Amino acid sequence: MSKKKGLSLEEKHSRMTEFFYEKKDFFQLKDLEKLCPKEKGITSMSVKEVVQSLVDDGIVDTDKIGTSIYFWAFPSKSSQNRKRKLDELDGKLKALAAKREQLLVALEKAKMGKEDSDERVEVIEELNKRKAEKAALNAEIEKYKDSNPSVLEKYKQEAEQAKEAANRWTDNIFSTKSWIKNKFSFEESVLDKQFGIPADFDYVE
Repeated sequence: MSKKKGLSLEEKHSRMTEFFYEKKDFFQLKDLEKLCPKEKGITSMSVKEVVQSLVDDGIVDTDKIGTSIYFWAFPSKSSQNRKRKLDELDGKLKALAAKREQLLVALEKAKMGKEDSDERVEVIEELNKRKAEKAALNAEIEKYKDSNPSVLEKYKQEAEQAKEAANRWTDNIFSTKSWIKNKFSFEESVLDKQFGIPADFDYVE
């Protein structure tokens, strides 16, 4: 026949707790080592370890009276412990809910002024247009750099005119950014990101 399996530590904890709740009395360790093996199947050698573990967990109370040490636990304390734990969890839940509300408010505030608008679309389109013109002009200049000097001079003049036009629009974009920053108190980096303006955007030299 197979050997009977012993109780797990969790089972010993449960049975020892039941013992105290059923008896509703005070016990010395020697009493527990005598009664628990008979009534709860907990070996006398493991009683001390189990009781100490329950004391450490706050389930069983202990105190020294004279020269003797007594142990006890009542169901009412278990209810109080559960209520205290529930109160703690409820407090944490309320704190998390308040934090969530703060984050939602901050998120809504951050969205203000970032909605799509005709002005925003216009600025982006104009910026992209000027960037394309600048790239095309640079390509033309590169193409004719070794050609007839008069032709090169013509393109240089056109490039200068285009540069002036691009810089005027650069002025417009900087002015628009300044107005938006003052009106809505946004960081410049946020505006650049929202309008697709590169970090190195500047006047054409």
